[in-house]
Formats: sequence, structure tokens, C-alpha cells
Amino acid sequence: MKSRIFQTALALVLILSCQKEKKQNPFEISINRIGLLTNEIPINKLDSIFANDSIAKSSPDNKLLGTTNEIEIYEKGGAKLLVLEPKKDTDVSSTIGNIQVIDPRYKTASGLSSNSTFKDIKEQYNVSKINNTLSTAVIFVDSLQAYFTIDKKELPEKFKFNTDSKIEISDIPDTARIKHFWLQWE
Repeated sequence: MKSRIFQTALALVLILSCQKEKKQNPFEISINRIGLLTNEIPINKLDSIFANDSIAKSSPDNKLLGTTNEIEIYEKGGAKLLVLEPKKDTDVSSTIGNIQVIDPRYKTASGLSSNSTFKDIKEQYNVSKINNTLSTAVIFVDSLQAYFTIDKKELPEKFKFNTDSKIEISDIPDTARIKHFWLQWE
């Protein structure tokens, strides 16, 4: 009897060990990861990660316009997927500091994407802080290493032209759509 149990257990172990490792979802967002990109991968390795996509780097001349050396990732069909900002603009071995999530196929395990609403954020995550800027409310979610902007047009009138008022979670309508979704890696 013990021999039969041992044989069954051994067979299960062999079957499970032979199964292929779970393939990484190319659109999953988690801590320090978005798809196949992690916070440890240097800029000079992006070509291998996005081999089936197009990579466009901004010109250093754009610094006059106040932009960084952004790297835009496009599908071969032309749809913009992500905008990456290196931690160090001039260092090709630098890792990624910020990522703007453009394509709504990129989602967290709870389904949060660039097409989500404020309700989706507050139901799934703890809002760490809300900043009131000239044109947006910036919602920080530290547990996701993310921040989201919501256009002030979606907020009550008292916030539209006022940066001094503190915006509370209860001030943002559930239906307010995410304008920008950013990941910020340390």
C-alpha cells in the first residue's frame, strides 16, 4: 500500500516538474514589472525585449522644450504602447525610471488599466496621496508604484481653477476617467 502511494506521489511530482513554466503575460502590470520589462533592465536591452515592436527615441534637442529623452514603444501596426523615461538621460546602461501606460491592454491583476475610472482605483488600491495641480488631480498609489491623473473637468466646479484646495477621495466622482497612468520605479 505504501509503495502504491509512493509511486503515485512520484508520478505526480514528475508530471508537475515536466510542465512548462508559466509564460509571462506581455501586458501584465505588477510591482517592478510591466509585461516583459522589469525595473532592472537597462535601456540598451530594450531592443531585445521589444523585438516585435518599434522603438522611437526623442531627440536631445527636445530638451529645449522641457522634455526628457523619452522612448516611445509602438506596435508594428503603429499603435503607441508605452512611453519610457530613463533614470539618467544620457546613460544607455540606465534603467527605466518612469513609464506612461498608453495601451489599455496593459493591466494589473485586478484589471486596472489606462481606460479605468477612479472607482476602479479606490476599490482595488489604497490611495496614498492626492495632489491638486493646475489642470489635474494626481492620485498616488504607493503599493503599485503608480500615479494617475484625472482631468479637473471631471471634478466639482470648486476645484477647476483652484490649486489651493485639498482634494479628498470623496471629492472625485467614481466615473472620473484616468487621463494618464504612470508607473514610477525607484
